[in-house]
Amino acid sequence: MVAFLKSVYLTPRFFYTMAALAVLFLFSYWWQWLFGVVWILVLFFLIFILLEIIMVFTKSKLEGQRILPEKFSNSDTNVVSVLLTNQYPFKITVGIVDELPVQFQKRDFFKIISINGKSKNTFQYYVRPVERGEYTFGNLNCFVSSSIGLVRKRYTFNKEQMVKVYPSFIQMKKFDFLAIDNRLSHIGLKKIRRIGHTMEFEQIKEYVAGDDVRTVNWKATGKRAQLMVNQYQDEKMQPIYSIIDTSRVMKMPFNGLKLLDYALNSSLAFSNIALKKNDKVGLASFSNTAGHFLPAQAKKTYLNSILEALYNIDTKYLDADYGVLQALVKRRITHRSLLMLYTNFEHISALQRQLPYLLAIAQKHVLVVVFFENTELKSLSNSEAKNISEIVDQTIAQQFEFDKKVMVRELQKRGIQTILTAPEDLTVNTINKYLEIKARGLL
Repeated sequence: MVAFLKSVYLTPRFFYTMAALAVLFLFSYWWQWLFGVVWILVLFFLIFILLEIIMVFTKSKLEGQRILPEKFSNSDTNVVSVLLTNQYPFKITVGIVDELPVQFQKRDFFKIISINGKSKNTFQYYVRPVERGEYTFGNLNCFVSSSIGLVRKRYTFNKEQMVKVYPSFIQMKKFDFLAIDNRLSHIGLKKIRRIGHTMEFEQIKEYVAGDDVRTVNWKATGKRAQLMVNQYQDEKMQPIYSIIDTSRVMKMPFNGLKLLDYALNSSLAFSNIALKKNDKVGLASFSNTAGHFLPAQAKKTYLNSILEALYNIDTKYLDADYGVLQALVKRRITHRSLLMLYTNFEHISALQRQLPYLLAIAQKHVLVVVFFENTELKSLSNSEAKNISEIVDQTIAQQFEFDKKVMVRELQKRGIQTILTAPEDLTVNTINKYLEIKARGLL
């Protein structure tokens, strides 16, 4: 009996009808003939309630299932499906309340769908996570009523389901497809003209018309008494590392995401492209201490290891120690490599403190320092000032924006590659820089 009462819910139509009957009883004070009519209506009302209870609370039932993907992609739109099977012989109306994970902060989820007798219905809704980690869904509550619509029966499914949110593998797949399809320029990625000989020796072959005369091998030509040339192929298996600063500067939010999450999404897509280009990819993180480290490898399956490592990286509230980074690079990365350093500097003095360490790293490796434009300050500096207070704010914002450009020039002057980018353009600009370095043969 207790279980039955817990599963019974009254609909808004029930309370609207009760309110209407109460008003009619009030009017019957002046029109006494109305009093008997209202009691007849009350009797019909009770009959309809009893009839719907018999219809809905019979052995026939509703079956439901929440279908979740194996993992969610951070900062992207992810699909959640709900499959409902109506075993009643008549059409029902189902009100659905799904208990979403606490990270979404959404407590008003409610959908109403109709399902014909002995049939199925599927509907989808979309969620956009902005934090990595474990997301736990609660109960899938379904409230069933007939066409009468006075009483509902509650069904509960999928009492707890957990799904992990990883860095944006949807974004990674998008760039992967475009790279295979040779259409990177459609989304802003530049085609870079190859400069010079970024080649490694493959074989010696006989000269044919059209071969580059600069590749003639005179020693082999003398031995064979015919013109021989060296044949080269594109250099492969070059080590590429994504190095991620996890200090407090990467906790700054933009459009719901932390800078760290933009960096993780970018490094995943960038690593995938590098593997497609037959390079070796690795990963490192640091703040005041050394964090994760994955040595560079060229296996296609290595991307799963990188994805798992990125999933567990989080920011700290401490300042970054670039001395730790220099020691980590010196000890663990022994071959000349391309290092993509994802960090952020808001003031030129912050860069100057770390510049000696960056220069020491750049002596042996190709270092690319990636840091972020402050898009809020940029929009403020480009807005129209209407009073003195706004002029002061705009001037300060323009100074900060100018400092960013000074930092870029300071690094480039000392031979360090840089990327200054808006967070949303990070992935495209990073891949562009990688293609440029490969084409120019800097590595």
